[in-house]
Amino acid sequence: MASLQDQFLKAGLIDKNKAKLAHQDKTKQKKVERRTGTESVDESRLAALEVQRKNAERARELNAQRDAAASQKAVFAQIVQLVQKNRQSKGAGDIAYYYTHGTKIDKIYVSAEVQTHLIAGRLVIVCLEGKTELLPRIIADKIAERDASLVVRVKKTTTEIDADDPYAAFQIPDDFTW
Repeated sequence: MASLQDQFLKAGLIDKNKAKLAHQDKTKQKKVERRTGTESVDESRLAALEVQRKNAERARELNAQRDAAASQKAVFAQIVQLVQKNRQSKGAGDIAYYYTHGTKIDKIYVSAEVQTHLIAGRLVIVCLEGKTELLPRIIADKIAERDASLVVRVKKTTTEIDADDPYAAFQIPDDFTW
């Protein structure tokens, strides 16, 4: 491969005298550097190295973003697969079961058996892409590890009576529907 100087000569951009002078200046500069023990700073080389470093840093950032997006997509695919494989039937019921998802109160219609499973915590509600699915608690826990915002947790009601509760004497029946 010919040097850049040879390529310029062939293209007619410089003549032999200019090439010779450039070569002499370069050798003189190297000789002076050897005698004094100092190194000259090649500004164009430093600028090129800086640009190369910035490009490498930007490439690393873009790769990290791309990897994060790919891993997020893979996690979502795993969640969809878990939901499709393990969803349970809501039953052919007409009992409205109310739950809160974020700041929104929703309802689903379930059978009496499914309602008891939901209250006991054996079934959990998962909201995925606008659809509500019922899943066993074990599967819902696996989904919650990946994305907790999809899983609707039902708070278990305790039967313990608070000593300071003024309405402790007034019990609410279990079959009460709003």
